[in-house]
Amino acid sequence: MAVAMERQETIGPGREATFGTAPDADWIEGVARATIARLPAAFAAHLGDVLLLVEEFADDETLAAVGLEHPLDLTGLYHGRPVGEKSSMDTATMPDRIHLYRRAILEEWIETGVRLDDLVAHVTVHEIGHHFGLSDDDMHALEDAVA
Repeated sequence: MAVAMERQETIGPGREATFGTAPDADWIEGVARATIARLPAAFAAHLGDVLLLVEEFADDETLAAVGLEHPLDLTGLYHGRPVGEKSSMDTATMPDRIHLYRRAILEEWIETGVRLDDLVAHVTVHEIGHHFGLSDDDMHALEDAVA
């Protein structure tokens, strides 16, 4: 799916999108990592082992697990146990992961008109919020802190 833009415009630090192209996974990851870098130190200190993955779509198994049918309905997902639920007794667990789904993010961008870098930052912070077990209000406050 190509995303047409009316003109060439800067959509992130040092990156431009040209007419008829959509940002790739590397661009999405760059914005997400820049968002993470702006987090308050208390949060950033607990993200070192969390993997950040940018994929085109969520797979069918993931969609079924969250009760969704269409892959464009899921922009991001946190897999893991929130920090407050972890125990030193946990053994042989998969690393915590934040998945960002590029095509769903682009679809939401088209539908809402929100700046793409702001949308990627929003999804990233939301998934980080799940890692910390934050409420929606706390997630919004964290998002304001990285804006």
